[in-house]
Amino acid sequence: MIRTWFTGASGMRAQQWRLDAASNNLANVDVDGYKKDIAVHKAFPELLLRRMDDDGVYRRPFGSADIAPVIGKLGTGVEFNEMYTDFQQGEFKETGSDFDLALDGKGFFTVQTPWGERYTRNGAFHLGKEGFLETKEGYPVLGENGPLRVQANNFQVDKAGRVWINREYADDELVERERNTWDDKFMLDTLKIVQFDIDRYLEKQGSNLYRATDTSGEAEIMDVQARPRVVQGFTEGSNVDPVLEMVHMIEVNRAYEANQKVIQAGDAMLGTLINQTARVG
Repeated sequence: MIRTWFTGASGMRAQQWRLDAASNNLANVDVDGYKKDIAVHKAFPELLLRRMDDDGVYRRPFGSADIAPVIGKLGTGVEFNEMYTDFQQGEFKETGSDFDLALDGKGFFTVQTPWGERYTRNGAFHLGKEGFLETKEGYPVLGENGPLRVQANNFQVDKAGRVWINREYADDELVERERNTWDDKFMLDTLKIVQFDIDRYLEKQGSNLYRATDTSGEAEIMDVQARPRVVQGFTEGSNVDPVLEMVHMIEVNRAYEANQKVIQAGDAMLGTLINQTARVG
């Protein structure tokens, strides 16, 4: 009966983690590029119950030959394993803004922060005061050669992530570098789109940013042939289904109440046992 308390309590704690994940997902349902969290749990190692008054040797043709054969298992509750991030693709939303970008496929944009490079799927960018393409928090978006300096209505991003600007808006350095080119547009840079060995182990940093960890591996710039398609004028919405998350919250509430009743039943049984023992004594 004492074990009943611990088993029920572990179940209640597990439902609390699930509730935290579902509520956080619902809070970020309208955040561009947000990826939902899923609380993952595992069972404690199960205890084996054996008959101690019967050797049971070869009692069954394919049974156990142990002196005390297995007759059942005793569960001891669950424990929290990890908060898993589901990187399933979100739906595209058309914005019409040249500064908004979306990735169709696996990969991450790279941004420069005071703590080093961070990675995001949120392509809702804007033009900063100094002319750099930035996130809403003011972090510069990186190309393979550094931050991208652009102007309104003077640049295009193709499907491979290459940033092109019109000749009349190019600075002297770029004109000198491309002086043998007679096209109307110059290639400014290529978006730094990266991938990881195991992206599920990226660490969330807030502001829809991710940090590489030892388990995820370091960021690797993706080849042009393998990188996702870049779509300008669109943003990627979150992959949260609000209806499904509400269903999860209802399930969590019912499971929490069930575990609570298990503890109450165990407490009542223990109370009855103690009272009956005291009465007999």
